[in-house]
Amino acid sequence: MAMSEFNAQILWWVFLLAITSTLVVVAWIYLRGWYALRSAFPNLIGGWRLAAFMSGLVFVWLTVGSPLATFDHQLLTIHMLKHLLLMTVAAPLILAGAPMFTLVCGLPKLFIKSYPPLRSLPARLLERCLRHPTLCWLAGTATVIGWHLPRAFQLGMRSSGIHILEDLSFLVAGLLFWRPIVQSPPKAARSPRWSMALYLFLATLPCDLLSAFLVFCNRLVYAFYLSTPQHFNVRPIADQERAGALMWVWVTFAYLIPAVAITMQLLSPADLQWGDCPLQVAAPEVVGPSPNDAEAEVL
Repeated sequence: MAMSEFNAQILWWVFLLAITSTLVVVAWIYLRGWYALRSAFPNLIGGWRLAAFMSGLVFVWLTVGSPLATFDHQLLTIHMLKHLLLMTVAAPLILAGAPMFTLVCGLPKLFIKSYPPLRSLPARLLERCLRHPTLCWLAGTATVIGWHLPRAFQLGMRSSGIHILEDLSFLVAGLLFWRPIVQSPPKAARSPRWSMALYLFLATLPCDLLSAFLVFCNRLVYAFYLSTPQHFNVRPIADQERAGALMWVWVTFAYLIPAVAITMQLLSPADLQWGDCPLQVAAPEVVGPSPNDAEAEVL
């Protein structure tokens, strides 16, 4: 047993080092691409996008690579906080930085030359599927509900590898979920803008049901916390109720505030231009030269 625990600790520290190194490399590539775009096209990508993307990476590191990550085996509230940060804070901030175009521009020329084949028919079909709001909604909802089923939860908490996969799936699901919201102008949208308010409202319902169950079921759902050292002097059932309450309040604000903002945009005067909407923060469009020409010039 001691050897098994030692191996788990080694795997965990290797993962922390790997995730930290990966985030540093991604930040460097993005900064390189952002600087190149700003040098060639000063009005193409704002400084707020850089701040948003870097903030998103910081939140990813806080949730999976910092000391906070080690406490989720002791408190369900910390476990819930990690996943909420990944899905509702880190993911939209990363998308707000227009990451794809900027990261491509930050890659060395060798990678840029190999990028056009990614625009093949299968790649375009996959991209269209990943942009569909129904798939994005299902990905986010299924991830939240699926990982909180008792058996899946137990498996993730007892296996370091599965736990890493769980955290990664929450980030990916968050990126997919927020993609239709943090989107390009209406001509590129897959659904009418009004449907995005409904999209967000419907997303609150499964989370509300799960959080209400954790608060009011009056029994411990995750027996894992009975066998862990209690360093925070909090009873597992009380911790579960706090975790459910945290999810209930957090998701309500995180989803309904953007829904209200979208509704207000739709009800605003007709002369309001979509380009001024803060929620539309996907990859910028190049006016004049094509994106391929822009990449060639900035590199």
